[in-house]
Amino acid sequence: MADSKEGTLREADEKMMKAVSVNLEDLSTIRSGRASPSLLNRIVVDYYGTKVPLNQIANLSVPEPRMLMITPYDPNSLSALEKAIQSSDLGLTPNSDGSVIRLVFPQLTEERRMELIRLAHTRAEEGRVAIRAIRRHAKQELEKMKKDGTMSEDEERGAEGALQKLTDKHVAEVDENLERKEKELSEV
Repeated sequence: MADSKEGTLREADEKMMKAVSVNLEDLSTIRSGRASPSLLNRIVVDYYGTKVPLNQIANLSVPEPRMLMITPYDPNSLSALEKAIQSSDLGLTPNSDGSVIRLVFPQLTEERRMELIRLAHTRAEEGRVAIRAIRRHAKQELEKMKKDGTMSEDEERGAEGALQKLTDKHVAEVDENLERKEKELSEV
């Protein structure tokens, strides 16, 4: 709990930055026509009875713009990696040659492209909602300080103005990230 106006604003700014980075991470997991190792960030592999993130047990590389190559550190984990990819929501079929897995990204159809753009909009809205929730919480703290008498009404108004500027800045970052993702998804 922040105990001053500056502390409340700094805490809100830090939380909003975190919300923007989480939102950017969410957007990066949406598959476009291009191969990107970040698409596999959410995939968890059952590795000898333990759930392990795929990127911790395999090397990921992009030999071609629409191909992702997965080289397991332990060759015995190849089938577990394949199973995890198949059961994921990526919609890709892994091709294995016994030592590496290749994921080939097909061209996106116009329909799928529109679906993914809608998904990106939904994820961006979730980011905006998270930022507004942080603003609401910080505003409540500022109002409480005013009520407790540790802050004047003018100071509260100024702090709320600064809080709104922070909110606008971070919402704009989410919008920029969405715009970039939309552009990426629209490329043929």
